[in-house]
Amino acid sequence: MADSERLSAPGCWAACTNFSRTRKGILLFAEIILCLVILICFSASTPGYSSLSVIEMILAAIFFVVYMCDLHTKIPFINWPWSDFFRTLIAAILYLITSIVVLVERGNHSKIVAGVKAMGAALKHRVKGLRSQGPFLPLPAEIV
Repeated sequence: MADSERLSAPGCWAACTNFSRTRKGILLFAEIILCLVILICFSASTPGYSSLSVIEMILAAIFFVVYMCDLHTKIPFINWPWSDFFRTLIAAILYLITSIVVLVERGNHSKIVAGVKAMGAALKHRVKGLRSQGPFLPLPAEIV
């Protein structure tokens, strides 16, 4: 029994880490890192804006774990690609609004850096949302 558990562990680890090598896995990991950088910049300048980065980082980590552990196939009643698309769309809009507000306020250098990073995150979220949905979205009946 112990031998079978020992042999199944590398297979399980390989299955979990295979997602992190895909394009979607790399984008989600980059999104988590970018949210962490934005969180640090906002915390250094104005802590009031850091909650958006915290929430988005947690949501990105949840989606990363769901896709990494292949839970999206085990929970079929949730349309995971559409959920991820709407999450990235809402995050892009909120990051865009927050970055405009921060850049208009004119503050110290960390506030300007945070605003520029948030603007870049808004653009990255929008591009990621469009690119990652490709083969997962069902085609409308008129096209098929």
